This record gives sequence, structure tokens and C-alpha cells, in this order.
Amino acid sequence: MSTSADPSARPPRSRLRPVRLLTLAVFALAGLMFWLSFDTARGTDLRSDDSMLRLSDLIQERSQKNGTHDERNAALREDVETLARRDNGSSKAQDAKVKALEENAGTEKLHGQGMSVTLTDAPPNASAKIPGVPEPQPNDLVIHQQDLQAVVNALWQGGAKGIRIMDQRLISTSAVRCVGNTLILQGRVYSPPYKITAVGDREELNKALNASPAIQNYLQYVNAYGLGWKVEQHEAVTLPGYSGTVELHYAQPVKP
Repeated sequence: MSTSADPSARPPRSRLRPVRLLTLAVFALAGLMFWLSFDTARGTDLRSDDSMLRLSDLIQERSQKNGTHDERNAALREDVETLARRDNGSSKAQDAKVKALEENAGTEKLHGQGMSVTLTDAPPNASAKIPGVPEPQPNDLVIHQQDLQAVVNALWQGGAKGIRIMDQRLISTSAVRCVGNTLILQGRVYSPPYKITAVGDREELNKALNASPAIQNYLQYVNAYGLGWKVEQHEAVTLPGYSGTVELHYAQPVKP
């Protein structure tokens, strides 16, 4: 006759210690991340996935459409302003005041002497050109957002009456932003070389460029690794008027 074992004599059920629980959780999370990565990649190289290429193509396509819309908007605005000046019954003094305000706002063409500054990436296989300088990292060979901002800020500091980056006029709400190796300006995308053109007193503009610590730092990389820097003087240059929207969506005027 068999006898049942005394339950009290059985070894107690082992409890999962916190360390074991943490270990199991880590392995479970790792497994979940591996499965999600596999499900997303579907056996493809994520760095060269066609979807990323399609995204790049989409950005370029939208940029071209935005450029077309800007041109149409500029033409329509010019028609509207012509009709408004003809039918508003304002005096010559009032028209002159409005004209001056438009020029200061950057919505009118601007003509005068000035200069251009062109920034260019270094060759991808560039090496140190000066003895004792360390070999460059990838970030040392490309134009960054702060480089463009340094030039724009210096030109404003030098009394520029107006500035254009590539083919677009800057206004008070313009933002110079770089994503990767591309410039995004007012809804459009640009690749280097980047050309910045200003209208103003050329002597004062040059002084401001030479006095900028940020530009002097950039010029060290020009000498060390071959980043592009080109300054051109213009006896006469014309900047286009800004043709985009001037409405503020995320700001309100301060009430007195």
C-alpha cells in the first residue's frame, strides 16, 4: 500500500527574487524589440530602405510645389496691390508711407550695392591641410546651421538693408534651419553651396564679417579642411521682394 507524502515535508515553492524578475523582464523586452525591428525591416536594410528614398523624393517634390506657389502668390499680390493703389483714394503722402513700410518689411524689391557670401561643404575625402591639426570628423566637413546664421547675423550687424539666401528674401519672421545636410527656408529645401546676398554699404558689411567671432572660427575650418568660403562684391544687385505669407500664426502683438 502506498502512502501519500506529507505536504508539510515537501520543499517550499521557490520564490522569484527581484533580481530574477528584473532579468526576465530585460530578456522579454529585448525579445519584443527584436521582433518589432524584424517586423519593421521585413528583411531589408533600414538605412537604404525604399521608403526613406521615397521620403526624400517627397520633400523635394513639395519644395518645388512650394516654389511654384510662391511665384503665383507673388504675381497675385502684385495684381492686388496695383488695384488697391488705384482705387483706395489715398494721397501721395500716404502712398509714400506705405511704400516705405513695404520696403522695410522686405516685401518690395531692393536695389543697390552689396555683396555675396557663398558657403560650400569640403570634399568628402578631405584631410587636414595644416600640420598638427587632427584629421577631420564628418561634421567638420559640412556647413552647419550656425555657420549660415553667423553670416546672416553679421550682415545685419553691418547695416544690411536686405538679405537673400539662395533665391528667397529674408524678413523678420524668417528662420534659418538645417536638417542634416540641407537647408529648410520658408517651406523650401536647398543643398549646398549656399549663397547669401546682402544690399548695403560694402565697407561696413566687410567690417562686420571680419569682426564676427563665429565667422573667424569657421574660417579656421576653411584653412584646415577646405570648407568653401567665397566673398563677392557687387556694384549693383537686386533682391526680390518676399512673396510668402506675412500672417503670424504663433504670436500676438503685445497690448500696450
